[in-house]
Amino acid sequence: MAKVEKKAAKLSSEAALKAPESRNPKNNPKNYVASVGKAFAVLESFTSEAFELTLSEVAARADLDRGTAFRLIQTLIELGYLQAVPQSRRFRLGVACLDLGYTVLSHGSLRAIVEPLLRDLVPVAGDAASLGILDGGDVIYLARVSAGLDRYKMDRRPGTRIPAYSAALGHAMLAHLQREDQIQRLESRPRVKLSERTLTDLDALLTRLDQVKKKGHAVSDGENAYGLRTLATPILDAQGSVIAGLSVTVDAIRMDMPTFRDQALPKLMQLTNKVQELAIKSGLLS
Repeated sequence: MAKVEKKAAKLSSEAALKAPESRNPKNNPKNYVASVGKAFAVLESFTSEAFELTLSEVAARADLDRGTAFRLIQTLIELGYLQAVPQSRRFRLGVACLDLGYTVLSHGSLRAIVEPLLRDLVPVAGDAASLGILDGGDVIYLARVSAGLDRYKMDRRPGTRIPAYSAALGHAMLAHLQREDQIQRLESRPRVKLSERTLTDLDALLTRLDQVKKKGHAVSDGENAYGLRTLATPILDAQGSVIAGLSVTVDAIRMDMPTFRDQALPKLMQLTNKVQELAIKSGLLS
């Protein structure tokens, strides 16, 4: 991985963002198909920050020579998993990747259970309600119901990533991890202030996570975006391990924080308990 990062550091600032962590074939090398691993290394070179890359950038981020990277890119283009950017020498992920992503998000998961229930919170308790999971130092949205927040122009569609350190939804889930895991995830990406209220100091964040675990819910008042207030709760499996989180968000103009907490938190907690019960009964949470 260090080799990849050294190469990537020489590229443009956009492409030099940290490449995704490579897969480890050492667990069962006899069953590991190297060419498949290399193809996925190419796909994983693309991120939400570096969504268009040149051949050289892909080769560096995937730790491949240019010839191998070129052949894999052309193969993935033929299969629809990559596409060439018109009038440039850059590439981006193709529609086939999107199809796979939505298949994962839409079927055999909590989304089928949770999405209809989120509508019970909007607009009664808030202006938006979400289901998310942790992936490294990010929150990935699996479901979102929104009404009345159009003026903020925030994209929270299924598959959207946001930094876990800056969001109540992230805090609600991080709080139930072991300290080592918390630190690793918080340190896995740069922490920048999204507003004057965003916590970025590691010690302050760890203290906040301890408070969140004790209270059973997380609160954000303009920390992730100006003018938005959010409450979030963790979804736990039968052993008490966190597997997802729920949140409800309101426009600050609509109500102050104490009123929002008094009105929305009981409904959010009730929904969380209902989701956990349904998920365990359905076999999604063992």
